[in-house]
Amino acid sequence: MKNFLVKTVANAGALAVAVWLLDKITLTGDSTGKEIGTLFLVALIFGVVNFLVKPVVKLLSLPLLILTLGLFTLVVNALMLLLTSWLADQLDLSFHVEGFWTAVLGGLIISVVSWALNVVLPDGD
Repeated sequence: MKNFLVKTVANAGALAVAVWLLDKITLTGDSTGKEIGTLFLVALIFGVVNFLVKPVVKLLSLPLLILTLGLFTLVVNALMLLLTSWLADQLDLSFHVEGFWTAVLGGLIISVVSWALNVVLPDGD
């Protein structure tokens, strides 16, 4: 359970950095507390999408992953971010990613920041 919380905090931090750096990834709220709550809910959705959907998409796109020497992973990450944005919209959360190329850059930022935070934050094992 502690590992799940650490990964959710890391995802929330990575999403916050992407929202801060990119104008076309938006997170709005009436107050700072509401924005933080929305950020953690979006981080949970992002974690579930990465846990359930991403392995299936990577398996189905395995030939492209091999052909591009793994660079197609950027496209997969962008699709996961766009799916998270769509699900957040369906749940009336104020998180939106505008456009595919914004999602590619956002996915790259989230991957790097999430990796760095997972290195720094304690493991729950």
